[in-house]
Amino acid sequence: MASHETIPLQSSSSFLSTSTIIALCVFFALLCACIVIGHLLEENRWANESITALLLGLCAGAIVLVIEKWQDSRLLVFSEDLFFLYLLPPIIFNAGFQVKKKQFFKNFTTILLFGILGTVISFCLISLGAFLLFKKIGLTSLTLQQFLAIGAILSATDSVCTLQVLSQEETPFLYSIVFGEGVVNDATSIVLYNAVQSLNFNNIDAKVTLNLLGNFLYLFFTSTALGIVVGLLSAFVIKTLYFGRHSTDREVALMMLLAYLSYLLAELLNLSGILTVFFCGIVMSHYTWHNVTESSRITTKHAFATMSFIAETFIFVYVGMDAFDIENWKESHASAGTLVTISATFFALVLIGRAAFVFPLANIINCFQKRQGNKIEFKQQFIMWWAGLMRGAVTIALSYNQQITSSDSALMITCTITVVLFSTIVCGSVTKPLIGAVLLRNRKPMVSDATDIPSLEDLRQLFIEDGDPSEQRNNQMTQKASSLRLLITHPTITVHYLWRKFDDRFMRPVFGGRGFVPFVPGSPTGTADETSAAV
Repeated sequence: MASHETIPLQSSSSFLSTSTIIALCVFFALLCACIVIGHLLEENRWANESITALLLGLCAGAIVLVIEKWQDSRLLVFSEDLFFLYLLPPIIFNAGFQVKKKQFFKNFTTILLFGILGTVISFCLISLGAFLLFKKIGLTSLTLQQFLAIGAILSATDSVCTLQVLSQEETPFLYSIVFGEGVVNDATSIVLYNAVQSLNFNNIDAKVTLNLLGNFLYLFFTSTALGIVVGLLSAFVIKTLYFGRHSTDREVALMMLLAYLSYLLAELLNLSGILTVFFCGIVMSHYTWHNVTESSRITTKHAFATMSFIAETFIFVYVGMDAFDIENWKESHASAGTLVTISATFFALVLIGRAAFVFPLANIINCFQKRQGNKIEFKQQFIMWWAGLMRGAVTIALSYNQQITSSDSALMITCTITVVLFSTIVCGSVTKPLIGAVLLRNRKPMVSDATDIPSLEDLRQLFIEDGDPSEQRNNQMTQKASSLRLLITHPTITVHYLWRKFDDRFMRPVFGGRGFVPFVPGSPTGTADETSAAV
């Protein structure tokens, strides 16, 4: 009998490693500390949760290093799977779920220009700068492929930290531009990095370049389409079957599982999971969220935000602790002067690479803006440049995956972590005060969207369905000319107006959305919901 009782104890001890439990205890304790300290520093404009988590991670890493007598401070081994499969999806999905869609799509062209063309410009300049400068420093063992990989790694901005240093309420334009660019930028950087790793540099010609461009466009549009399809599928299923009449838990669980499934499907099909889950979040917030019961709306909104917050904090805690990974410092075989020089070179290239596309592209966009209020002022351009200097977990994940020799790999990882720490702490802490000093102090009153175009009434009259058929036939040619003129002069507002008409007529009757309020028999909120929907 006694022998039988010892079997479960032996099997459980074999599955539960003491070192793993200790590491998890430390990380969860640090997460709790971040929440408490973040609450206490809520009104401090110089600090935010990301910087707090990073500093706590640094302190914890230093303490562990001292306890281990300067031998090893690594509690958990960094895993690309942990980051890309478990931590990044809830962050990006919640960002798409919470983003103000009207502001985002109003600036969609600018976001694509910055996120795609800007990333390519930064990638080229950083790669070229590293190729020219590293030889003078003394690093002569790196190949062309490795220099291009460095350019792709350092071109990835930190969209996670952007969520914390920019306010969607105070600066909606900057938030939509910088964060939207960050999401597209991360996807572009990963595509560039994978392309660099797979290219045969012994045979590069125009055809290879065109194939690379075609591959990127294919990834962008198919990834976006997959996210939209999964989001619409969730809306249709929940609207049609209406799980809320039996159990609100089922509809909440289905939303979460389908959102995560969209990311996994994208990765399975070698697409961009970041873009897929981001647009899935946008579609779910537009349709699916309005199809669930009132209690499920509250639950999903807070659940997604909580999972995103925990994942963000965990990432920054780990990055801080990983800075004291003594093995990387030892394997780099570089002096302190060399490490500082390479890290400073990296950050200088990041500064130049971002400035090389933010200011020129912003001024090019201004040339096509007729109204003065729609132009990007220099103060806004400066904030966009500064807020996009932060580098984060995507940069670290790609640097760990870099396929180069052991000593050079350790050196690149160490310098990359140094850049991430410096940019997050310095740029992240200064961004909020900088916005307050540069933008919010003498902020002009916001102009409503209705005044963005003087011909908004023309749009309403142009697409009205009622009226005398003979008059409609007589004015058909005039309407076509007017619609073309409005589309050319005010494309964003015109497309938005046409989309709203299409959405109300064809999409919402099928997929639900605002106005479709599930009726729960006996629910005290049913009447109130129906009244608000009618309004």
